[in-house]
Amino acid sequence: MTKGALAAILTMATTSFAWADAPTPEAVLGTYADIAQAAYGDSLVTAEALGAAVDALIANPSDATLNAARAAWVAARAPYQQTEAYRFGNAIVDDWEGKVNAWPLDEGLIDYVDAAYGAESDTNALYTMNVIANPSIAVNGREVDASSITADLIADTLHEAEEVEANVAIGYHAIEFLLWGQDLNGTGPGAGNRPATDFDTDNCSNGNCDRRAAYLKAATGLLLSDLEEMVGYWGEDGEAREGLLADPQAGLLSILTGMGSLSYGELAGERMKLGLLLHDPEEEHDCFSDNTHNSHYFDAVGIRNVYTGHYRRVDGSVVSGPAVADIVADLDPALNEEMLARLDATILAMAAMKARAESIEAYDQMIGEGNAEGNAIVQAAIDALVDQTPSIERIVAALDLGALEIEGSDSLDDPNAVFQ
Repeated sequence: MTKGALAAILTMATTSFAWADAPTPEAVLGTYADIAQAAYGDSLVTAEALGAAVDALIANPSDATLNAARAAWVAARAPYQQTEAYRFGNAIVDDWEGKVNAWPLDEGLIDYVDAAYGAESDTNALYTMNVIANPSIAVNGREVDASSITADLIADTLHEAEEVEANVAIGYHAIEFLLWGQDLNGTGPGAGNRPATDFDTDNCSNGNCDRRAAYLKAATGLLLSDLEEMVGYWGEDGEAREGLLADPQAGLLSILTGMGSLSYGELAGERMKLGLLLHDPEEEHDCFSDNTHNSHYFDAVGIRNVYTGHYRRVDGSVVSGPAVADIVADLDPALNEEMLARLDATILAMAAMKARAESIEAYDQMIGEGNAEGNAIVQAAIDALVDQTPSIERIVAALDLGALEIEGSDSLDDPNAVFQ
């Protein structure tokens, strides 16, 4: 196939024409949407299990029910992280994502914090507002009745209050903080260690246990409703699916944009290289639970999923179909093999990091200053992500899809700016 042939085929009124053994763009986009619906569906199912575990914790606070809720949260992260390759190529996902996965957060907005956290911030007037302890709060100079902690209060009033992005009041990471509490170990061993009695109204530690439970319940309920919304967007008549199929060429570019931006600017840069440069555990993605190794690993798996058109669901079944890889294999087999090899190399580097986190030291320890071996493991994963990005760019050029805009990161593009 000559360069530009794909673009010509994409403009044809009918989708019945195919070239060689490659699938039509519409078929590829159908698989992509099916995987999105399945992965967001799995995110919803595992979030429902988290909701049940939270209910059990609130009803009977104990080490056992708290640990079960934590385990349910970790399990819920695995399918969700595999959806993040959809974020950067699809505006409908990017606009929604801040409700469920915004980070980092100034946790003093929500609950009590250690004195080392500090009492104020130059950039956030609500840095230590602690809504759980205060039935009356002030936001934007206006008194707000917080006597009842409701979904409306935390989603509409607190989340990104006063236009400060660090005021994250809802989503996975707000729930994570409520389940684990602050990780006060720096780059030493150990995650957050909130006691179960923080939810026990009969034997309450740290005060306001009823309000803390109400906050956790409201935040979990919001996560469920937000995930339900996204599952609907990818359904048969959903807005996200229909938008992709309306312009197949733009749809294919969306797939590759999501792969490239997550690979480079977001994951390699903001989520990994920044923390490594600063040796700062506050820059790790799942910083309260020490689950960051899993989040990064499943992000990488999600990138490979959308390229290969293959997703394994939490019940063990597989959703698969025609994929970008099939089109590239027909057009330029060597380029496809290059892309697959680099995706596999990234998975292997992430798996090495994951294995180390589960047997030797947590991710926040790996990025600690002076930890040459741990730093090298993280850097190898960063390098693999960076290495796969030019292959994505070459695929866009080979398919003649137009301009590819990949998100950048100072951590990779201008490291000196990080320290200014």
